[in-house]
Amino acid sequence: MFSSYRRILSYPGTFRFSMIGLVARLPISMVGLGIVLLVSAARDSYGVAGAVSAAFMIANAGFAILQGRLLDRIGQATVLAVASVGFGLGTSLLVTSVQADWPIATSYVFAAVSGAFLPQIGSSVRARWSYVLDKPAELQTAFALEAVLDEAVFIVGPILVTLLATTWHPVAGLAVAIIACVVGTLAFSAQRSTEPPAHARAGTFGPRVEMPWRTVVPLAVVAGALGVLFGAAEVTTVAFADEQGHKAWSGGLLALWALGSLTAGIITGAIHWRSGPATRVRWGALAMACAMSPLYFVGSLPLMGVALLVAGFAIAPTMIATMSLTEEAVPSGRLTEGMAIMQTGLVMGVAPGATLSGLVVDHQGASAAYLVSVAAGVVAAVAAQLIPRSGPGVTQVTDGSTIAA
Repeated sequence: MFSSYRRILSYPGTFRFSMIGLVARLPISMVGLGIVLLVSAARDSYGVAGAVSAAFMIANAGFAILQGRLLDRIGQATVLAVASVGFGLGTSLLVTSVQADWPIATSYVFAAVSGAFLPQIGSSVRARWSYVLDKPAELQTAFALEAVLDEAVFIVGPILVTLLATTWHPVAGLAVAIIACVVGTLAFSAQRSTEPPAHARAGTFGPRVEMPWRTVVPLAVVAGALGVLFGAAEVTTVAFADEQGHKAWSGGLLALWALGSLTAGIITGAIHWRSGPATRVRWGALAMACAMSPLYFVGSLPLMGVALLVAGFAIAPTMIATMSLTEEAVPSGRLTEGMAIMQTGLVMGVAPGATLSGLVVDHQGASAAYLVSVAAGVVAAVAAQLIPRSGPGVTQVTDGSTIAA
């Protein structure tokens, strides 16, 4: 089963950049929660803490696509090195502003700087795989590996930052995130043999290649809807466990959800799929909506654990297919930008999903709030049906990929 993974990791440099990338993207799952823990401890206000964390997330989403564009035009080594230093400085100043009790406005500014500079490691890693591998089946396995590593990041990161902040010092979690990001990103950008070539700015060597928006826009909507689904499900699951009198079990329930996704991701990467990624996105989005539907009817913690474990099996295959289709559809000169669009869609969907589900919890209870995730899954399924199958704007080329006509 694991021979597919051994094969792709045997290519020169692939194991090194993938594992270093794992460390470098740990802050993705640590900083938002770390800010909440730090600011709430210093200001004794979860409202202020959440607002500062939101400033970080909004800036990250707003600048991710720009950074992806710069990665394609200038190259990973330069852009990622600058981004890591900017992130380190921004986050350090954020910590200082909170600890020194500077005006809260400074904390918002430094949180935004930190989010804007957060290196787009996930997109960069996948761009490297696309550059190193030329066989679609192997690239499918590589994206599956990265999906599994993403799940590992979102399992380990929140636990690590919480333990450090609560058992050692509120600053400790963010300090580790800074170190992981700066050291990991600099080490990643130093791997020059696997770095995709930079592409000239528009106008330097002719017109810039067009983005296949007919495919990218529906995919971005799918990603955004799944972000809403994830954000809503996380908040709702915590509320459900609290209603059952065991709030501390919410982390275990969410871990089971992630475990289902991780397991499905491993299996997906080991299978040679006959269907293309567009077909798998359509079925995967529909499966996400269907998998979340039973949660409304579950009334006990053990059954909810089983239901979330099963529901998790739809996550990784859908995200892997989304990234695979992005790789096929987007021209190489704008690939990192295309990947960043998908990542941004996910990030931008989490906050409104969490907010909307929280409102439903307050008025109707946790079970009803799971319907927010179901609705988001339906939106993703509908958007997936709008992905072009054939015709104007889509051309099949000899290597089986799909590009803009």
